[in-house]
Amino acid sequence: MRIISFCASGLQNAAERGFYDWVSRQDADFICIQNLGAQEYDLQADVYFPAGYNAYFFDAVDSKSNGVAIYCRELPKAIMTGLGSAEFDVEGRYIQADFESLSVCSVLVPHGEAGNPASLKRKAQFTELFLSQLSKIRNKRRDYIICGNWNVAHSPVDVEDRGTSSSMSGFLAEDRRWLDEVKELGYVDAFREINTDSDEFTWWPNGEMSGPGWRVDYQWVSVDLKYSIEYGAIYKKQVFSDHAPLTMDYDLEL
Repeated sequence: MRIISFCASGLQNAAERGFYDWVSRQDADFICIQNLGAQEYDLQADVYFPAGYNAYFFDAVDSKSNGVAIYCRELPKAIMTGLGSAEFDVEGRYIQADFESLSVCSVLVPHGEAGNPASLKRKAQFTELFLSQLSKIRNKRRDYIICGNWNVAHSPVDVEDRGTSSSMSGFLAEDRRWLDEVKELGYVDAFREINTDSDEFTWWPNGEMSGPGWRVDYQWVSVDLKYSIEYGAIYKKQVFSDHAPLTMDYDLEL
């Protein structure tokens, strides 16, 4: 099973840059996309509905920011949107595709702004809500693969400029502790299970692979899937947005 996660930072722009041409050659079973920067009614062209996939979108209600999507080759048993929070669900931050014993999810965590207490408080509210969700679902009789832009670099190896990054939202001590808690709940950073290199980044705050990079795009999986992880790669040969796509392969079948 192959799963691609990609933070588009504007899906229409990413499409113009060839994202769908690239993804059509990847033989992926799932494509999880975050930060669509558009609502579904803006995405009527055929390019947004690749042949062989069932496409599902969850828009932000009152703007054309945020939004998440998931493409599934197999028809899911159910699609779940939102986390049960009126405040955050109107922003289109979470979508989940359920199958017999596996759920694949696409999530966009708020960015937050260092030096902006209101922004940081709001991010903390979302991460607390999401942690509660992760705690609740770990006891269900199914496994989870949670893809997305988590807007947190977990460890020093995940940022290129550690000195400057330590004062930025996403690499603050409280951000990193949150991912520690995710790990303690029994979730595994799939990419780090097979790659420990210190130059693997998925996001460039200065834009499009310019300046110091961060690794904030993940596929966290239920601990029972740890030994199913086979391959992982960050694609950087083409620029589709300020984030690079993350591809993971698993020894799994639906």
